[in-house]
Amino acid sequence: MNIQIILNALNFLLADVRDGLGPFLGVFLQSHHWSVELIGSVTTIGGLAGVFLTFPIGIMIDIVRCKRLIIIIASMFIAVAIALIFLNPTFKITAFAQIMIALGAAAIPPAINAITLGIVGQKGFDYQLGRNEAFNHLGNSFAAVLSGLLSLYYKLFSVFLLNIFLAIAAIGCTLLIPFRKINYAQSRGASTDTDIKTASFWDIIQNQNMLVFCITVTLFHLANAAMLPLLGQSMMAKHLITNPGLYTAITIIVAQVTMIPAALLATSYAKIHGYYLVFILAIIVLPVRGLLAGLLQIPIILLPVQILDGVGAGLMGVAVPGLAARLLFGSGRFNAGLSFILTMQGIGAALSHGLAGYIAKYWGYNDSFIVLSIIALLALLCWVFFYKTNKPVHYKIRN
Repeated sequence: MNIQIILNALNFLLADVRDGLGPFLGVFLQSHHWSVELIGSVTTIGGLAGVFLTFPIGIMIDIVRCKRLIIIIASMFIAVAIALIFLNPTFKITAFAQIMIALGAAAIPPAINAITLGIVGQKGFDYQLGRNEAFNHLGNSFAAVLSGLLSLYYKLFSVFLLNIFLAIAAIGCTLLIPFRKINYAQSRGASTDTDIKTASFWDIIQNQNMLVFCITVTLFHLANAAMLPLLGQSMMAKHLITNPGLYTAITIIVAQVTMIPAALLATSYAKIHGYYLVFILAIIVLPVRGLLAGLLQIPIILLPVQILDGVGAGLMGVAVPGLAARLLFGSGRFNAGLSFILTMQGIGAALSHGLAGYIAKYWGYNDSFIVLSIIALLALLCWVFFYKTNKPVHYKIRN
């Protein structure tokens, strides 16, 4: 079987797995009489666990030669955690399960990127990255459609079973990738196919563009992560929707379908012009999306809000690993560097849920969306004023 077909299938299957239950978790817990603040707290616990785990996992991915094993173990962790939440949705069990999901979710994206880079190399990475993201969003759309239909007839129980099934299928797909096809040096971002010399990580994070990149990504996800679950929770709290599972599925479907062309167009543009403008466009749509959700609290608002979500996430999903690969090329520390960026992203995402939940409880859902929009504007200002597009990167390589 063609190796790129296997990569496409793996991204399709892992799309829903790596997010755990995603926004369905909030709806499920709310149906078990959890408060919005408590939901935000348990989600933050999982997010913070992911923050602490992402960077050491990235270092491990650079070192470990059998990168397929990382995806297999991560998928198993997520499947077991989802089962635990359904069987016993108490605070302690749910928090523990969220930590397990965080472990798996922290490992899957850098492992997929490492495998991709190891197979296609730096020259083919931009192209395959776009396909990875397209199949990722296609997989999320497919899973969301199934989740919506299944929850309509079989309630939220079916969503849990679907996620577990996809995790098992992803494990099987991972085993189809031949070990010899993954070039170890390439997968680390080395400058040649055989050289595994590395740069000092301190030298990497001191680079101005890397610092600006990390801060901007942190602010973006601080503003972005809570918007989708908050939208479903706000509609449910105001009794504007009758089937929360179906509504949540529709929000995902609209966004994911939009992400597919956004990711492919971003890749085509970035191959010629780079990722600077792609990054700006990804950030700009976020405050617009937040203001629409905050000012127009009606069910139909999900269409423009989630279309904007799809545009922003589609562009950002390509820009983050693509820009990281260019900034870290030749360092031999691609996975560690990308994981550091994802750690900063995770800090923003983890704090987003707690911040949004707190504001929603004491000031209301509308104010929560507005505050998230202001944070997105800060991310835009940071990127525009401090990122230097023409600044070259030179690393001191050591043995």
